[in-house]
Amino acid sequence: MELRSSSRRDFIKTTSTAAAAASVGYAPLLDSAQLEEEAKAQLSRGHKKLRFAVVGTGGRGTGACENNLIGNPNTELVALADVDRDKASKRAALLKKKPYGERVTATPNDIYGGLEGIDKILARSDVDLVLLTTSPGFRPSHIKQVVAAKKHVFAEKPVCVDPAGYRMCCEAHDQALKQGTAIVTGTQYRRQTSFIDAIKIVHAGHIGKIVGMTGRYCSSGIWYRPRQPGMSDAEYQIHNWMHFIWLSGDQICEQAVHNIDAMNWVMGGPPDKCFGSGGRFFRPKDSEMWDAMSIDYEYPDQRLVSFKCRQWPRSAGSFDNIVYCEGGVASIKAFSNGAVIVDSDGKRVHKAKGNIGAAYVQEHKDLVNSIIAGKPIVELRQTAESSLTAAMGRMAAYTGRDVSWDFATKSKLDLFPQGLTLQSKIQSPGIALPGQTKLI
Repeated sequence: MELRSSSRRDFIKTTSTAAAAASVGYAPLLDSAQLEEEAKAQLSRGHKKLRFAVVGTGGRGTGACENNLIGNPNTELVALADVDRDKASKRAALLKKKPYGERVTATPNDIYGGLEGIDKILARSDVDLVLLTTSPGFRPSHIKQVVAAKKHVFAEKPVCVDPAGYRMCCEAHDQALKQGTAIVTGTQYRRQTSFIDAIKIVHAGHIGKIVGMTGRYCSSGIWYRPRQPGMSDAEYQIHNWMHFIWLSGDQICEQAVHNIDAMNWVMGGPPDKCFGSGGRFFRPKDSEMWDAMSIDYEYPDQRLVSFKCRQWPRSAGSFDNIVYCEGGVASIKAFSNGAVIVDSDGKRVHKAKGNIGAAYVQEHKDLVNSIIAGKPIVELRQTAESSLTAAMGRMAAYTGRDVSWDFATKSKLDLFPQGLTLQSKIQSPGIALPGQTKLI
């Protein structure tokens, strides 16, 4: 029999302890309502408004600013930075026209361009929180810089695209814990109630032991930005960042990490090893990306997760996570498509609607409330683990070799160009060829 709304809420509440035990090593799921009440109490005592800045003003950067301002009436945007200063200026003007525009107080003198924009933001004493929304290749070093400056962090996913970046994130996580610096990441499904409730039920064993899982992020094509006259290699690759692996990590890191994060969440941590394959059919000539990958991840107790991602124009999409248990199946659907759990007799035991828009806002509310309440959330390591899980799948597919978690964490692979400037010459390594591309 399906659980009615009231009994389902009671059931989910009683499974929280078991779910936490199943997720050892992961940041606990906080009670957002309680955190908000504690923050309100601090604000009533005269706690100052939080001032934030953003580094990277593309679509996700602008969206993150909106999510923060919508969710938190006590924040204000005081500075913006982007490689392209004109773009940052236009984004600021756009945000000023929104209903919360009076809290976008950045003036033209508060808008910075070039690679050094983050340095100028971190030198400011009036910035409490920095949103990091550039292309992913910059994320580890930017996080490290912000934590070193003792400012709070919102970091978009993925937080790294290679093992060197993973280790940098782990160091920043530990430092943030020591000094009380909050770090929340853009894994919005962690704050979407349809995901939270379904995974609590699975972890509590209501449909038996987890046997395996499938995850898919299969979409249509992705954007491509041609090289403009006069662009240096660095300028072009940053402009067209999706198609260069040091910047995006390929689709499996940049986009499909959402599913991989859900996989690690369900399984209670990263996999032991993986095996992968894939290829390309449709990419532009100078793109380094593959357009399809299929990875088998083996988790502890020999639980297999089959993962696929692709970007094929005019193809059918599939984005969901399916958890197979001894006593039933949980379908945890992407975007706002909700979740359904059925037992082995085919009876529905749980159904929930999804609201991804609310989750985008909630991650910013939780971040700000945790700072004001004096209970800073630090969740970087779990997102770094998910990002490396994606990267090790790419490493396995690119090389045609098995890759273990132990190898990936110690790998010397470091994709970021040394001594990068906007005038740097960066020679593309070309397209990875299994059997020829070396496992580093």
